[in-house]
Amino acid sequence: MADNAVELIGISKFFADVPAVDRVDLTVATGEFLTLLGPSGCGKTTTLNMIAGFLTPDAGTIRLAGRPVDRLPSFRRDIGIVFQDYALFPHMSVADNVAFGLKMRRIPKPEIVRRVAEALDLVHLFGFGDRRPMALSGGQRQRVALARALVIRPTVLLLDEPLSNLDLKLREEMRLEITTLQRRLGITMVMVTHDQGEALAVSDRIAIMNRGRIEQLGDARSVYEDPGSRFVADFIGQTNFIPGTVRQVGTCSIVVTEAGELSVLAPQTVREGEAVEIAVRPERLRFTSAPVAGALNLTGSVLRHVYLGDHTETHVRTAAGTLCVVQSGNHGNRVLPSVNEPVRLSAAVADCRVFGLTDRG
Repeated sequence: MADNAVELIGISKFFADVPAVDRVDLTVATGEFLTLLGPSGCGKTTTLNMIAGFLTPDAGTIRLAGRPVDRLPSFRRDIGIVFQDYALFPHMSVADNVAFGLKMRRIPKPEIVRRVAEALDLVHLFGFGDRRPMALSGGQRQRVALARALVIRPTVLLLDEPLSNLDLKLREEMRLEITTLQRRLGITMVMVTHDQGEALAVSDRIAIMNRGRIEQLGDARSVYEDPGSRFVADFIGQTNFIPGTVRQVGTCSIVVTEAGELSVLAPQTVREGEAVEIAVRPERLRFTSAPVAGALNLTGSVLRHVYLGDHTETHVRTAAGTLCVVQSGNHGNRVLPSVNEPVRLSAAVADCRVFGLTDRG
């Protein structure tokens, strides 16, 4: 088997002369779970549809398991697809829905019966074969869609927003089921989603797309902890942005902020006098009683607290008018400052990232 299950080489797609996907290069290793993540209109679904064969690229090449397929129809690409709305046939039984792809491939009936039973058992629906889709819950219908895609033993399984129609608790359960299946079967999966938590939870790697291009590609920890652009820092999770100006460029650049100067690692592209933003995650900010040497230090007053179960968000208006969010875990006897109380905030330099204002994506 080829080392790469999917290869996209310079693929582009235009709609009315507007590039929906713009010269994208991407490889997905055999057995990898890769997620295309991004806001609406970023090109992720168009990319998935070109891999599936529903759209033909205007430029570039698509290879599946080393074989060029960009001119092949979808039914000849050896792929399975799970759609957002499941796309089950309501007049067919669960077993007939799962068997549909095998029948189209003219698999002998005894083999179909055996493989359908295996697929339903795999998704914990053994004994549900005679039911109709409308008699099932949303999670059960999603499992039927998974079984139907897996039963043909595809080279690649494509998932198009597969959990968006489920409630939060069921969505979290199905995340676990999908990743367990993927690890157990060793199948290559490419998923499209706009849900950051979903992408972080299930993916080996995440391709964050913006304006038809891949903005950053990496594992969950790297894209969250070390965002490569302001767009990524802003899109993945929550981020506080503190305005500043570069006073000196060097191994550690000096940035003048509302709270004074900060020596911090900055991109080599920044220039002296340039307006920048220092990005810091809410969970990296801490309430302190006094300034911390060598750290980002801010002062302000508490606007509100938002209780979210496992943690509380505290919204702080800094002395210079910047709104910051601080996350505090709800454990022990932690006492948070009162609304309107003056506070000090601090974050370690290692937890800060610097982005130029032109890097907004």
